[in-house]
Amino acid sequence: MRILIVDDDPLVRMGLRAILSSVDGWDVVAEAGDGEAAIGAALTHRPDVVLMDVRMPGLDGLAATRRIVDEGCDANVLVLTTFEVDEYVFEAMRSGASGFVLKRVPPTELIEAVRIVASGESLLFPSSTRAVIERFATPAERAMPDLTEREQDVLRLLARGRSNQEIAGGLFVSLETVKSHVASILTKLGVRDRTQAVIVAYEAGFVRPGDAADL
Repeated sequence: MRILIVDDDPLVRMGLRAILSSVDGWDVVAEAGDGEAAIGAALTHRPDVVLMDVRMPGLDGLAATRRIVDEGCDANVLVLTTFEVDEYVFEAMRSGASGFVLKRVPPTELIEAVRIVASGESLLFPSSTRAVIERFATPAERAMPDLTEREQDVLRLLARGRSNQEIAGGLFVSLETVKSHVASILTKLGVRDRTQAVIVAYEAGFVRPGDAADL
């Protein structure tokens, strides 16, 4: 796995590099101290995951995330933040980030978050991530395209933070069938990953605050 670390604090970058480089097969290919440098590094090194600080001088992490996505970089962006429930974090995810992780988490949780995002899964399993979406997503802000009944079932489970394997077990279908449904949902919603699909579901009123606690 190729990783880009973006943070304006050199000591934070050094600590993150030490943690992530300790994992076999993981390579921190570049570091950046601001948004402009992050964009250049992402386009040059084509990492699999970008750890992106959101509050930086100059071009911030929100704008940098949007530019990286708009430039067609396939990297999954994982936001680094000190604020657990923050509109700024929500806007970063709305712009293309796959989730967020707090800077104070233990190394094992950081490694797991990077692994989840890199695998294409959605980092929605912490209740804090869903809480951010529920708090800041504005219902009726988007229209919902036509989804099949099964795709609607899958999207509801995505909003609850379920993995493909868990969705397959819950709906009694194969893992490949779930992957096919997820791909179709992303295409119909016009989004790049599962986190953005869930945001659209909330903003269209398809999923409402509190629904994710039903299972």
